[in-house]
Amino acid sequence: MKEIYEPNFVEKLFDKMSSSYSSMNYITSFGFSERWRRQSVEEVGIDKGATVVDLMTGMGECWKHILKKSDSNSKLVGLDFSSEMIKRAEKYKTKFNNSTIEILKENVFENSIKNETADFVISGFGLKTFNNEQLNKLANEIERILKPNGKFSLIDVSVPNNNFLKPFYMFYLKSIIPILGRVFLGRAETYRMLGVYTEEFGNSRNAHQIFKRTNFEVEYVEYFYGCASGIKGRKIK
Repeated sequence: MKEIYEPNFVEKLFDKMSSSYSSMNYITSFGFSERWRRQSVEEVGIDKGATVVDLMTGMGECWKHILKKSDSNSKLVGLDFSSEMIKRAEKYKTKFNNSTIEILKENVFENSIKNETADFVISGFGLKTFNNEQLNKLANEIERILKPNGKFSLIDVSVPNNNFLKPFYMFYLKSIIPILGRVFLGRAETYRMLGVYTEEFGNSRNAHQIFKRTNFEVEYVEYFYGCASGIKGRKIK
């Protein structure tokens, strides 16, 4: 299983999925993905004039929620290492001509964002592609780029604990989603990986434990009976 967390493997996987990822993400979340992104962003209450970093930005799916209260002093930095996702993010950027958006094609662990320059850090549906070591590195990077009192909110699809929902949801992810992947891409295996990542990830409780550190106040959050979960918090100093 170690290879599925290798950056090159993940990058190529998302390059392959980029043409249909937005639609498939909506389908895999039963149409809730957009609501969960909005709720995750709202958890931290982004202010006008803020600098927001959107890690694993994908095609910019969180941007409209992040920029809802933006003004001329606001800045959004979107970071992703998938070339194909970045291409789509660049096109999507043209819909926000009145906003300052900088797009970085970089690995989250080797990025050019300067120390303590972000008021907020957001990430939608990227946690599950990290192992424990990488989650710890992610916490280090978020701590590095956040200003003192800066806030973060991260979310991902999760395995619900509900005894009724869990078997149905896992069957859907592991059996139905690959079929849809074959329809969209002609590659069932590519989308089968979403089920593999989700099952291995479970939920954000492990990330919550990893993010518990001296400089962070952190809280675990669940959405829709645990079908999505996340962490939110603040850098104390």
